Amino acid sequence: MNQLTRRMVLVSGAAIAAMGAGPVTDAWGFRFPSLDGGTLDFATLRGRVLLVVNTASFCGFTYQYEGLEKLHREVSPRGLTVIGIPSQDFNQESATNAAVKTFCDATFGVEFPMTGIAHVRGPEANPFHAWVRQARNWEPDWNFNKVLIGRDGQIKGTFRSGVEPGSAALTQPMEAELNRPAA
Repeated sequence: MNQLTRRMVLVSGAAIAAMGAGPVTDAWGFRFPSLDGGTLDFATLRGRVLLVVNTASFCGFTYQYEGLEKLHREVSPRGLTVIGIPSQDFNQESATNAAVKTFCDATFGVEFPMTGIAHVRGPEANPFHAWVRQARNWEPDWNFNKVLIGRDGQIKGTFRSGVEPGSAALTQPMEAELNRPAA
């Protein structure tokens, strides 16, 4: 089996495993271990707009936590949920979930939901990012890449690190989704 075929089988298998059975059709079937303990189940967010961001504590873009937290505070009542997925894929994250939580709480007062440390790219990518890669041929190329999920659970946009949380490039499509009725 060639490398590309092997990766596609791994991605498809990981995505199917995330749902329990059948093909992945929307974001509501994904679950992660939560940074706080327990499980962060996307199904509980059905009908909300999600901004899923792969994060890192020691990156030049780490300051974006401030803008992400601001979005969370200001836009969450209208239906936005920011979700952070800490990743060590680029060698800029703490070694433990506890260290990530302490850093985020103490430095940025992060209150939006965060998952435990997870892979976001390559053959070991978590099932959500494997699904995004399969659906959009896109994966994070650095920390603080963003995936916008609409109220219908579908991918509405992908954004690289340089797209700031408050930038029009991100907020315009986000606002369009927030203005749609909940499914």
